[in-house]
Amino acid sequence: MSFFGASTSSSLVNATGDKDIEVADPPTDSISSISFSPTADYMAVGSWDNNVRIYEVGANGQTQGKAMYSHQGPVLNVCWNKDGTKILSGGADNAGRMFDVTTGQASQVAQHDAPIRVVRWIESPQGGVLATGSWDKTVKYWDLRTPTPVSTVQLPERCYTMDVVYPLMVVGTAERHIQVFNLANPTTPFKTLVSPLKWQTRVVSCFPSANGFAVGSIEGRVAIQWVYVEEKDASNNFSFKCHRRDQSPTSKDQSLVYAVNDISFHPVHGTFSTCGSDGTINFWDKDARTRLKSFEQAPGPIPCTAFNRSGTIFAYAVSYDWSKGHSGMTPGHPNKLMLHACKDEEVKRKPAKR
Repeated sequence: MSFFGASTSSSLVNATGDKDIEVADPPTDSISSISFSPTADYMAVGSWDNNVRIYEVGANGQTQGKAMYSHQGPVLNVCWNKDGTKILSGGADNAGRMFDVTTGQASQVAQHDAPIRVVRWIESPQGGVLATGSWDKTVKYWDLRTPTPVSTVQLPERCYTMDVVYPLMVVGTAERHIQVFNLANPTTPFKTLVSPLKWQTRVVSCFPSANGFAVGSIEGRVAIQWVYVEEKDASNNFSFKCHRRDQSPTSKDQSLVYAVNDISFHPVHGTFSTCGSDGTINFWDKDARTRLKSFEQAPGPIPCTAFNRSGTIFAYAVSYDWSKGHSGMTPGHPNKLMLHACKDEEVKRKPAKR
């Protein structure tokens, strides 16, 4: 049975003629976050309708709503713990909440003085903790068994984005600050830098190898940054344009620029996706510095994406991404959750050139 009503899936055809599957019973407002369980093909989805929905994804891409729980404001981010038994979420109600998959019970596990923009589970040798990044200019670490944070880190500005691949944690804030943490010492930044991109940071995403990260901004650019290297190795860092369009074939110097909304790394191959306000998705190989695939499909912006644990399913949302503020939230915006079956040639690295 479906928790959200009738369980039917339809499909859209993308630019390559493949059919991507549309998830039944999507959220009723803008979709903010998608996260797959690390142990099974379950997908948690956060939305501006104040709810987190959990879907089961079958072998053929068919989906079924399994559970739903609520915040008292828009949900801004979701993640899972390591063993896939708990879903963590943060929202505009300033609260971090946990849903226990085994009991079906939701509870509050974190509190900030402003909206919680991002939540990440940290699995360390000492055990698991929840990290929450907020617009109150702090990151807090939580042991879910106690109601007060284990520790609090003051940030230079509001937290806009954060990612963790142990022992690396990267936080991006307003005013283009980026703080890099070695989680062996989680309360003091290992490195503080200004984003190599000139405009507001939208997303940071850690390499699966935990030795670097990618940054995406509102100017349609992505920067690749390595860490734990000597300064002489900084030449390996680079940035590139994406999610831009020429206004016309004759005016190459006048580009339409779109925000890079999300960056998702493939769990097996280490390649990555970018999605943007232009409704397009690109798959990239950072080591070969090449684009593997581009598909334009969406009738609206793509705010968030995620690979499942094996990298065989790529989920993306089509809904308003707030890139044009409140005035851009006009009636009739689509709200779709889509599943794309990944082919090897789309996500595998290019062989090294001899």
